[in-house]
Amino acid sequence: QVQLVESGGGSVQAGGSLRLSCAVSGFTYATYCMAWFRQAPGKEREKVAAIYTGGGGASTYYADSVKGRFSISRDSNTVSLQMNNLKPEDTGMYYCAAGVPWYCPTDANFAYWGQGTQVTVSE
Repeated sequence: QVQLVESGGGSVQAGGSLRLSCAVSGFTYATYCMAWFRQAPGKEREKVAAIYTGGGGASTYYADSVKGRFSISRDSNTVSLQMNNLKPEDTGMYYCAAGVPWYCPTDANFAYWGQGTQVTVSE
């Protein structure tokens, strides 16, 4: 069955780093747009980064709030999110998701989701 399992969350002080990982199985991973979302208490879910592979390379998307600090990558069965210079406003539950079509348009449909991993950044 389809599985997306996140790991790597935790509590850090502002300025610190975390690396989130998402192990995927049960579907044709290479043909999906892969993304990381986050949701803070009382706020809407936000797509923070996305990646797709095609045309011989990988293309990425980052929300303005994380550009220059977060980096998304993928290999054969794992999607990672390297988060540097973390800020308190990065606090939230982070979810890995798989969507179609594969080239990650703005209106991509994310059908598969992980259970989430909590990130807490303190002052």
